[in-house]
Amino acid sequence: MNMINTKQFVDYLLGNGLEFFAGVPDSLLKNLCACVQDVCDSKHNITAANEGNAVGLACGYHLATGKYGVVYMQNSGIGNVVNPLVSLADEEVYKIPMLLLVGWRGEPGVPDEPQHKKQGKITWELFETMGIKTILLEDDYEHIIRDAVEYMTRHGKPVALIVRKSTFSEYQYSKESVEYSMTRERALEVIVNHVNGDDILVSTTGKTSRELFELRERQGMGHANDFLTVGSMGHTSSIALGVSLFSDRRVYCIDGDGSFLMHMGACAVNANAMGDNFRYIIINNGAHESVGGQPTVGFHVRMQEILKDCGFERVYTAREEEEVEEGMRYLATHTKSAMVVCVRQGSRENLGRPTLSPQENKRRLMENLLK
Repeated sequence: MNMINTKQFVDYLLGNGLEFFAGVPDSLLKNLCACVQDVCDSKHNITAANEGNAVGLACGYHLATGKYGVVYMQNSGIGNVVNPLVSLADEEVYKIPMLLLVGWRGEPGVPDEPQHKKQGKITWELFETMGIKTILLEDDYEHIIRDAVEYMTRHGKPVALIVRKSTFSEYQYSKESVEYSMTRERALEVIVNHVNGDDILVSTTGKTSRELFELRERQGMGHANDFLTVGSMGHTSSIALGVSLFSDRRVYCIDGDGSFLMHMGACAVNANAMGDNFRYIIINNGAHESVGGQPTVGFHVRMQEILKDCGFERVYTAREEEEVEEGMRYLATHTKSAMVVCVRQGSRENLGRPTLSPQENKRRLMENLLK
């Protein structure tokens, strides 16, 4: 298969009346998302909190215009779209068509990370179970798009296009730039330097967990105190809460802005169910950096006030290393406390991935907790 020219593909979608985009960025779709970001205004391209929200947006767009929205996502997001696809858009309910562009992580036979393997195996089966026509996107995409539009028009049903690795050509765009002094990795280093040997860290998916793993490696600290949430974006804080409720250890959840926003309702539950040993930290770079750097609304919402309204009594805001240090000293001794750390985008080009398997990570943590 030849690589698809990203700009020409987006132009072809627009030329066929597919003018509204919503979704959660994916590494396999980063060039597509970058191009859509460039050519569409903010009304016609919305980075949703989660993939189910994106389906809802596409439904609303169809109700208002009669046209078909485009929902982009990684296949890990299928779990978030099952409910609105089968209980809202389905032909036996409201019969709302839309075009789904789905990055195929974990494709069988293609090397990938462990958290993607199962999802890759069952991607096609999930859509088929939902009764959604599923097509592999190939370089002769013109007839595929025309046929998809004709199918949506005739049947009033969604169509899913599955996107393999390296399908789209490179597309450069200007990322939003917010100048903070710290990188996420430096903020993590300060945080780790201010926890004690018994504290447990539960870190969010993507580069945060990768950086935490390498930081522990460099410092020779081992990994028995960490749970690296390599998948399941948006659920890190719930995992951390579950650990904290049944352990006497102090548990720090290190979340990201994209993860926090994806299932923000968990924050309200966490704040009202947490005990004295739960601490919450959000590292906010205003972007989905691990999958291409597309912006979130992280710098446009008042996270501190949200956390306070949910039930955290004191929320630190840190933009400099000294402020992170001060916040960590406070969190160490005060319950119902949280911190939002603002950082700039950017990570080392040689950033690796955890060399421990997820099962080994779990085993070491559980042995530590249960000893």
